[in-house]
Amino acid sequence: MTTTTTTTTTAATTAATGAVGTAHTRVEGRDKVTGAARYAGEIPFADLAHGWMALSTIARGRIRSIDTAPVLAMPGVLTVLHHGNAPRVDADYVGMLGRPDPIVEAFQHDRVPFMGWPVALVVAETPEQAREAAEALVVHYDREPHDVEFTAGRPGTYTPDVDGMRTEKGDLESRLAASAHVVDAEYSTPEEHHSSMEPHAATARWDNGRLELVDSNQGSTWVADELTKLFSLDPASVRVRSEHVGGAFGSKGLRVHQVFAVMAATTLDRPVRVVMTRRQMFSLVGYRSPTTQRVRLGAEPDGRLLAFDHQGQSLSSTVHEFVEPSAGFGRPMYAADAHHTVNRVVRLDVPTPTWVRAPGEAPGSFAVESALDELAEKLGMDPIALRARNEPDVGPVSGLPFSSRNLLACFDEGARRFGWADRDPRPGVRREGRWLLGTGTAAAAFPVLVAPSTAGVTAEADGTFTVRITASDIGTGARTALTLIAADALEVTPDRVRVHIGDSDFGPAMIAGGSMGTRSWGWAITLAARELREKLVPGGTIPPEGITARSDTSEAIGALTQKERHAFGAQFAEVAVDVTTGEVRVRRMLGIFAAGRIVNPLTARSQLIGGMTWGLSMALHEEAVRDTVSGGLVGPDLAGYHVATHADVPDIEADWVADPDADDPVGIKGVGEIGIVGAAAAVANAVRHATGVRHRSLPIRPDRVLSAGTALRA
Repeated sequence: MTTTTTTTTTAATTAATGAVGTAHTRVEGRDKVTGAARYAGEIPFADLAHGWMALSTIARGRIRSIDTAPVLAMPGVLTVLHHGNAPRVDADYVGMLGRPDPIVEAFQHDRVPFMGWPVALVVAETPEQAREAAEALVVHYDREPHDVEFTAGRPGTYTPDVDGMRTEKGDLESRLAASAHVVDAEYSTPEEHHSSMEPHAATARWDNGRLELVDSNQGSTWVADELTKLFSLDPASVRVRSEHVGGAFGSKGLRVHQVFAVMAATTLDRPVRVVMTRRQMFSLVGYRSPTTQRVRLGAEPDGRLLAFDHQGQSLSSTVHEFVEPSAGFGRPMYAADAHHTVNRVVRLDVPTPTWVRAPGEAPGSFAVESALDELAEKLGMDPIALRARNEPDVGPVSGLPFSSRNLLACFDEGARRFGWADRDPRPGVRREGRWLLGTGTAAAAFPVLVAPSTAGVTAEADGTFTVRITASDIGTGARTALTLIAADALEVTPDRVRVHIGDSDFGPAMIAGGSMGTRSWGWAITLAARELREKLVPGGTIPPEGITARSDTSEAIGALTQKERHAFGAQFAEVAVDVTTGEVRVRRMLGIFAAGRIVNPLTARSQLIGGMTWGLSMALHEEAVRDTVSGGLVGPDLAGYHVATHADVPDIEADWVADPDADDPVGIKGVGEIGIVGAAAAVANAVRHATGVRHRSLPIRPDRVLSAGTALRA
């Protein structure tokens, strides 16, 4: 049975004087557990039709023809959209987050760039009719040779010519040559998928010349802006709503199902819903690229780093460049005379990867924090002491001051509570029957970001307040956190505040991503609330329509001084390894974080524990395998793709130290992604301590444990 330990915050200075900082259950919690909360695929529409996608069965080639006639004759079928008859779109634009993935150009040409590329949409009166017809659709292809094999340093690998791909400080080779101890090791992580509990779903309809999309996304403004440009529409004629979202993790931006829903609604002049299947999500919503990483560390006898070199390689599709920036993790972490990092990519006949919780930092921390552990062994030094020895005063690469940096406070508190001082550093000496026991630790870091947002706050005639902001609650508890922030800014109790989110008509706002959602939205709400309070006259009468104030944080955010801004954390894990089967079981995990002011301890702890659990899953379970012959995934579903479950997490605890950001009006840094960073490395380091064998490739499967050496049988 899984247990989670709930504790109070470790620092008395975090005690709350208002709503922020106190534990509150989710304001929409009752609706969710009773079924009253409706998700995108559940909301009723009159005269609703249903679309079902047909995906390519080849990895590269062209569509020669599609046999639509037999399918159009099937019961309930209304139309079959494909590259020969679909509405034209304009994909030559730059959206809120750059150029779109050309998958939104599906049905615009006959090319097939990877297995699982959409080749047709069958629309019918019921989802069952649409599915049956889509599965009966025959598509003829001209097949071409494909290449999906990802290996380190393979031909075609290059460094993208964009900012942030490479940093170089100091003479790396001379510093390595001068080092008394050197670690030079390669690490790898597999393809990983963020298959959110709620599948991607969208319903499009035209209403009096206005396009409305009910969707599951991470930012309604984002999706509205992309659809406006893709279909060359007037921005005022597009509205996107996304009230409840059952998980996203980076996958729910503009995707092809929304585009197809709009195409079909336009063609049929009636509402059309398109919902992805679980297997379709493995092809169409992105994933974390596999990585190969080389880390070179050079140190003096006392552990001071002379050289730090991190080279990361990932893959992308042939149609779109996306880079998993794993080599970026170490840039704010450790001081070194020479500090070099570079990200490289190779383009293959595969779907385009995308952002997955802590993109770059999650796989990058596995490599760097494993290498630090290896260096500590060579030095005969405690892993925490080695990290403390190389604690920087300023950004190791940027030279900028830190807004705050409480990494060592996290290690101090974590070591105390985990019992690190009692650890015997020798590997393979603790044993319980057939189980070898070990403990490990790793550092975590994630950048603190903020983006311009707008918000409106209305004082209602009945004494309540209404907040409208195009935020997105993807399961993080954002709606509740914003309620608490607004209550404090208005100097009222949370029960007098109603927060409405997920509607592009509320104005532009940052997406739920990069751990910057609550920070960006909270800033906008705080400014709007301050302006509203200035408008209100003590004892004055509020008209029936209320009094509203709006904010735009662009100017305030633009005035931020240049600093290194990061959340930090210390991860700890204890594992037991079965010498007979090679099974690794995590007995307990502890994460202590410095992540700014915690708005709602209840939901924040849930976020941190969720991230840590995902890190455990990354270390021991998750691995998507691509078949080089077909070009497709083996077992693209939750039966074939293994993730951690309750039984895999017997005891996990997350807590934090005081770490407010003085430059943020609420003090927020963000907790959405920091929890996963370093967690896999802590587990891997614990396996090394238990068995004496170092695993540099994830996941640490039983067969890899058994084949790694003779240590288990000693």
